[in-house]
Amino acid sequence: MNRSVNTNPLLALKKLGQHIWLDNLSRTLLREGGLQRLINEDGVDGVTSNPSIFEKAIAGSPYYRDDLERLRGEGLDAEACYESLVIADIRAACAMLLPAFRASRGESGYVSLEVSPALANDTAGTIAAAHRLSAAVGRDNLLIKVPGTPAGIAAFEALSAAGVSVNVTLIFSLAQYEAVAQAYLRGALRWVESGGQARHLRSVASIFLSRVDTVVDKRLDALATAHAARLSGRAGVALAKCCHGRYRDIFHGPDFALLRLAGARPQTPLWASTGSKNLAYSDVLYVEPLIGAESINTLPDATLAAFRKHGQVANSLPVGLDEAQIHIEALMELGIDLNAVGESLQLDGVQLFAEAYEKILLGLQAENATPAGH
Repeated sequence: MNRSVNTNPLLALKKLGQHIWLDNLSRTLLREGGLQRLINEDGVDGVTSNPSIFEKAIAGSPYYRDDLERLRGEGLDAEACYESLVIADIRAACAMLLPAFRASRGESGYVSLEVSPALANDTAGTIAAAHRLSAAVGRDNLLIKVPGTPAGIAAFEALSAAGVSVNVTLIFSLAQYEAVAQAYLRGALRWVESGGQARHLRSVASIFLSRVDTVVDKRLDALATAHAARLSGRAGVALAKCCHGRYRDIFHGPDFALLRLAGARPQTPLWASTGSKNLAYSDVLYVEPLIGAESINTLPDATLAAFRKHGQVANSLPVGLDEAQIHIEALMELGIDLNAVGESLQLDGVQLFAEAYEKILLGLQAENATPAGH
């Protein structure tokens, strides 16, 4: 039975203009009805994936075995096997979310597929992979995920100029967010000026939150002062509020005015890495303070369940921008520069995804080396 807005706080978020996406994808979710239930009962209207998610999915779900057996006999390399497996999942999720995509007129209902992390510093390779994966999936509600590295941002601008809808991922700082937003303005303008349909282009900027607190808190703990302790656990939310403040400046200001008149969509901020990594913090730390219009929150299963159970709904995102800016300045006074932290975290994030990707490929190589029937 579907729950009403009165009993399910997840359904209330859409009333405030926020979209909730699921930060997970697997054949178990697809084939056992889990994703469809989240769509029907919780109003989930998007899905994000990454190599770490697919590594766990392929290792942990029994529903890949038949395809693995088939692919073993086709002589494909490990990367081609991986893409064959995940493209099937992405297409199935796109089909489930197509009603949301149509109902929102292309505002939501998307599924994200990431290019190989090995391409994080390769602009041309990222562009080529994005076009290839987009064509292979062949769905209007696909977002190609590209990292917010300098090379990835250059690729993102070129892809936007070619009308490819992109989720820019691994953003950990206000400086990185600014670079991504400016690339979207340039790419979208080129797309429109070339005769592209403005409403066709869609983009989101994925800003990672909990990992920021993990690093900042460690540095605050090392200072071992009462003042430092009071600043703990707040950097991620402060970063998100400052990014959204900058979003409002850019996309409701003169920089986007001509594109808005042409019918272009703003690039929506998306809160990522929203599972609390510190057990001392609320399990909805990256949800409750960041609820508001013109935003997306992608939630892992546990965080989604926690908010469904006890989440408090309020229009909290527009509140506290001044305090967020003061908080970031206070960290700077203690020698903690969030832009520098973001640079380090982005390198780490690329490495973590690359390791997950390599683990998948090594597993698939081992599968292909095993004779059928063994």
